[in-house]
Amino acid sequence: MTVSGAGCCLVDVLYNNINFSSESMQPFLSKERGDGGLLPGQLVFLEDFVRFAQIPFEEILCSITKGQAPDKINIGGPSIVPLIHLAQLTAGRQCTVRFYGRGGSDENGLYLQAALKESPVILPDYQLVAGYTPSTFVLSDPNFDNGHGERIFINTIGAANEFSPDALKDEFFDSDIVVFGGTALVPSIHDRLGELLKRAREHGAITVVNTVFDFRNEKLNPHLKWPLGETADSYQNIDLLVSDHEEALRLSGTTNAEAACKFFQQSGLSAFIITNGSRDLFVWSDGKRFSKQELRTIPVSRQIYNDLKTNRAGDTTGCGDNFVGGVLFSIVEQLKMQQNPPDLMEASAWGVVSGGYTCFYIGGMYHEKTKGEKLAQIEPYYAQFKRQIGY
Repeated sequence: MTVSGAGCCLVDVLYNNINFSSESMQPFLSKERGDGGLLPGQLVFLEDFVRFAQIPFEEILCSITKGQAPDKINIGGPSIVPLIHLAQLTAGRQCTVRFYGRGGSDENGLYLQAALKESPVILPDYQLVAGYTPSTFVLSDPNFDNGHGERIFINTIGAANEFSPDALKDEFFDSDIVVFGGTALVPSIHDRLGELLKRAREHGAITVVNTVFDFRNEKLNPHLKWPLGETADSYQNIDLLVSDHEEALRLSGTTNAEAACKFFQQSGLSAFIITNGSRDLFVWSDGKRFSKQELRTIPVSRQIYNDLKTNRAGDTTGCGDNFVGGVLFSIVEQLKMQQNPPDLMEASAWGVVSGGYTCFYIGGMYHEKTKGEKLAQIEPYYAQFKRQIGY
């Protein structure tokens, strides 16, 4: 099996235990959609945030964090983190995982390139080009939403602007699964996503798209639904869309999850999963690329939720990314076992426990000490979750 991915890969600068309700945060919170201010669960570009705050970013960061150093600097991004999780769980067992992208020729870029080479993901075309390496300052409040936790993202696109769709050659599309992750933070890829999805389909690949908060289009048209590719026809070449609740509402132009589900069912895509943090997620498949699944909700893992009450050493950064990685792992394993079409509920179960497990450590990427370590820790939660939902 070969899985190839392109999209958002960056350096995460992580600050834990930031109180979103504190007095120091209040001047920097958004007043209206797309204004450049901060909102829990959402992303803003650093340049727009500085323009909103009207003071240098270093002063803002010092005020919000009270001068503390970052808790962690890590590989992040909705494309690379799912792929690393997938590669860790498969541990090289008949599965090649590849990532294509760009970083900047600065200190962050050198760190990212070295760190990626230490990961189990293969890099056929990851280059450092002129400019800043994509990065995100992640502010995490573990007590937000009654203790479920939430993050705020301050992003710099940087060298991701230089990653052209023309750089993706036939080798990329000659894959069993092609994954586009967080392309809203890689503008050239995002704006031609429909063309790329069609090309992947023509090569016989299963196409997966997982989304990220699209501040670029939110800022341009805060009251219009976000585009995904050149036209709405892009959806017809997506086999599986994974989106969180807020992103699903913005993509569909609706105001509730049920309406968003209806929009996606009528859009032409084959299957979707809509996550919502610690709340139930929606799962649906039309039966073409995944086994037919009527629209239903499934909960998060009760066992992980209970264990986090006594072991809250991490944060929620990367939960959604690792959810996608768990889904991909299940799809790969099912296809290897000749389960075709794959079962979306089974894939969602692996997504739930993969996303939930992320809360036990800081940052999206888990650093394994031994091959297979992460899988061994997640498998018991998977077995418990299957018993929980009776599936």
